[in-house]
Amino acid sequence: MREAIAQSMPVTAVPGPTAVIMAVVLSGLPVHSFTFRGFGPRKSGPRKRWLAIDEHSPHTLVFYESPYRLVAFLEDCLAVYGDRSTVVANDLTKKFETLLRGKTSELIEQLKKETPRGEYTVVIGGAGEVIPQDTED
Repeated sequence: MREAIAQSMPVTAVPGPTAVIMAVVLSGLPVHSFTFRGFGPRKSGPRKRWLAIDEHSPHTLVFYESPYRLVAFLEDCLAVYGDRSTVVANDLTKKFETLLRGKTSELIEQLKKETPRGEYTVVIGGAGEVIPQDTED
């Protein structure tokens, strides 16, 4: 692409939803500003140090994670960020699309009872984020 741009050739892209955008929008967490980190390190120590970079960020945080490390990843998030509002999204746009919402600790307990499959998008509220609760009028 860089070479095409350097040669003044027309370059375009096909728009479409990505797991990052869909998960952020469907999460119910603030979408005005978010940080996408992708996949983190596989081992806990390096992963915690990597997560700590955004420990005090006010922005919604978005990660990808494999089914094999999902619970361990969330446990590290809990250790680094505390018990924040979290959404775990899987199979977006597919027949068995799932979005699990809750505090990080709640989702860890729920996912320990299941066998995660497929790639996951994890969305975590930023530092100090307050999520409005449903109220009856």
